[in-house]
Amino acid sequence: MKAVRDAVPIDAVVSEYLQLRNAGGGNLKGLCPFHDEKSPSFQVSPAKGLFYCFGCQEGGDTVDFVMKIDHLSFAETIERLAGLAGITLRYEEGGYTPGRQQGERIRLVEAHRAAALYYVEQLDSPEAEIGRKFLASRGFDQAAAQHFGVGYSPAGWDHLTRFLRGKGFSDKELILSGLAQESRGGRPIDRFRGRLMWPIRDITGECIGFGARKLRDDDNGPKYLNTPETPLYKKSHVLYGIDLAKKDIAKTSRAVVVEGYTDVMACHLAGVTTAIATCGTAFAGDHIKILRRLLMDNASAEVVFTFDGDAAGQKAALRAFEDDQKFAAETSIAITPGGMDPCELRLAEGDESVQRLVESRTPLFAFAIRQVVGRYNLDTAEGRAAALEAAAPIVAGIKNGSIQHEYAVALAGMLGILDTQFVVRRVGQLARWARERGRRPGADQGGRAQHGGAAPVPQAAAAQSGPPVQRGPALNLRSPAHRTERELLKLALQRPELVAPAFDAYGEDEFTADPYVAVRRTIEEAGGVTQAADDYLARVREAAPDNTVRAMVTELAVEAIHSRTVDEAYAGVQLVQVRLRAVERRVADVTASMVRLGAQAAPDHLAAVQNELWVLQQYGQALRERGADAL
Repeated sequence: MKAVRDAVPIDAVVSEYLQLRNAGGGNLKGLCPFHDEKSPSFQVSPAKGLFYCFGCQEGGDTVDFVMKIDHLSFAETIERLAGLAGITLRYEEGGYTPGRQQGERIRLVEAHRAAALYYVEQLDSPEAEIGRKFLASRGFDQAAAQHFGVGYSPAGWDHLTRFLRGKGFSDKELILSGLAQESRGGRPIDRFRGRLMWPIRDITGECIGFGARKLRDDDNGPKYLNTPETPLYKKSHVLYGIDLAKKDIAKTSRAVVVEGYTDVMACHLAGVTTAIATCGTAFAGDHIKILRRLLMDNASAEVVFTFDGDAAGQKAALRAFEDDQKFAAETSIAITPGGMDPCELRLAEGDESVQRLVESRTPLFAFAIRQVVGRYNLDTAEGRAAALEAAAPIVAGIKNGSIQHEYAVALAGMLGILDTQFVVRRVGQLARWARERGRRPGADQGGRAQHGGAAPVPQAAAAQSGPPVQRGPALNLRSPAHRTERELLKLALQRPELVAPAFDAYGEDEFTADPYVAVRRTIEEAGGVTQAADDYLARVREAAPDNTVRAMVTELAVEAIHSRTVDEAYAGVQLVQVRLRAVERRVADVTASMVRLGAQAAPDHLAAVQNELWVLQQYGQALRERGADAL
């Protein structure tokens, strides 16, 4: 199993799910995929093969990361990583065997992989001519279809089912995967029949579902039919095209959200390679989390929503506005001309028109305000007053004070109200009331938005899920003793050769924080720093008595050492400081003991205590004068 862990670099695995940037000290950082955060506290140490989040305290090695993020068993994870590394696993007799006892998720992924290849092959069949004509009518040639893996599902009842049975998949697996469904007679039949097929892939590129487009008039099903909710496919957690767009999203700090599969294809072919789409559901919080991990919430990051200009498109844009401030990114709206979607726009006016569409975007705040104001007759005083009451809560919901003020002034101009300060004060009043009541600006007593306008942006507090759960006793990192003990333990885990062999002679009582005492004990039980080898960190983590201590070990193994130069001199300073403070504590204890003994103490007992005190004082003086040489 160690060979599998070591064969796949942890940064290569993690970067399939989120953008990583240099964090210094050889570490990388990104937004944690295990909890919602706005600044990166998730760190990866490629040299140690570990990750740790300083926000939610999740941590571990490559295996732990894949198990947690994809909800796999240990065996499934080892099998996946072995496949990535090209390692052939040997299965012991009576143990875990591929095929017969293979993990459920792995089996479902393999079924989808086989189905995707089958559908692609079928697109070349005579029956699929109607599908090829559809693609051509949308401006997509054979190369485009291949790039996106577009295929065709035959019109018969069980073509795919029989094909996958021949590959060794059971009826139960086919139904669980959503590729088949039970007929009235109880036997499995193909879910998708006679349709154009788009593979829906997760962020790592694994096919987990399909989107199927109706082609024939005698098909009584919906225009688009997607895979149902399965152990693999959760539509609120999936963005179509994210596997193709993720690198350019991270590189350009921009994501373009469109409405359908053909729109994603059109955008990518037109050069807008950051386009993605939801899969039969509204853009919501879980989609935001995926994008934020790629955008890293930096100041230049941007999300552009494209909608057509009809009422439905406007409503969709305003719904997106409700969630806007869950991004630290600037969010914009690009309204397609003449009600055309990006696919139709490309077909009518060429690739450059799609690029112009994205570049002509309007900031989402401005769009939302204009949409609300546009509903009122601004030629009358009553209309301007009503428009102000409808739009002011939207402006009040902007968290950034400077931007809020700018839009308040702009709102006054839109309404034609000459007294700009009156509008600014009204917006400020609504924002203040919302802060005092802990509710959104413009909400009624039940928390619902008033005035029939766009729902204002939720306050940041509403998006928080509560304080992080403490794992183990709290540490006072302002304590000099705790800071030094922490630094010494980081050295013992990250650079054991610098503190060996002295560290192994340190007792648990030389550490004053309970979590650090537990880590010191764990290092000793793993063999100590003197015996550190290639698998040293893995042995220490395995020796941890529980997950709390294991998490602390991982945290200290990943956290940067607070020195530009990490050498024997620096390590010596930490060793001396921890030992010296332990000596000083013992001196205080012995001195207090002498006071308690007083004149009534037996002479031999008093002499022994005095001798211990003298030895401790001499040792302390030697540590101060000679440093690490006195250890």
